[in-house]
Amino acid sequence: MTATPSIHAICVYCGSADGVHADYLSAARQMGTLLAARGIRLVYGAGRTGLMGALAEGALAAGGEVSGFVPENMNLPELVHESLTALDVLPDIQARKARMSAAADAFIALPGGYGTFDELFETLTWAQIGLHHKPVGLLNVRGYYDPLLNMISRASQEKFIYSEQDVVLVSDSDPEALLQKLLNLSPAQ
Repeated sequence: MTATPSIHAICVYCGSADGVHADYLSAARQMGTLLAARGIRLVYGAGRTGLMGALAEGALAAGGEVSGFVPENMNLPELVHESLTALDVLPDIQARKARMSAAADAFIALPGGYGTFDELFETLTWAQIGLHHKPVGLLNVRGYYDPLLNMISRASQEKFIYSEQDVVLVSDSDPEALLQKLLNLSPAQ
């Protein structure tokens, strides 16, 4: 199966920490494999460890195209995956995030920490203020994003987030189901 006309590349945010639950690594690997099988280019932070590494390995093993983006200060052999299709080294983390956003037609956040949260919320904020109209997905493995989804719901109930703001956020615990939800959406770029 190939990519839909509107989604050729998906930016995936996720953790690079080792020692996480095997379910997270398995879901990341599966997501990479699914992207490759659909002919969708993976755009990500170029990491070789944790979920980042599993994601890239899944895509590469399935013959997918993987584009990594890394700031100069993190372009180190122990951090950057050595087998990427393309590697873009940028001056800083802000330039990295902007380039990753520009290179993607949609976004997915897998479980992660501060960096993942930062990237996710910046992407949602940019959608809220109209800088893009691309869908965003949360891979909610092991209920990882349940507290965040509850907080977003609470913010909406309390009128801090307006329903008419054009932010497309979907979630699922299954990589294939989440990817299908994103592919069923048609981002207006």
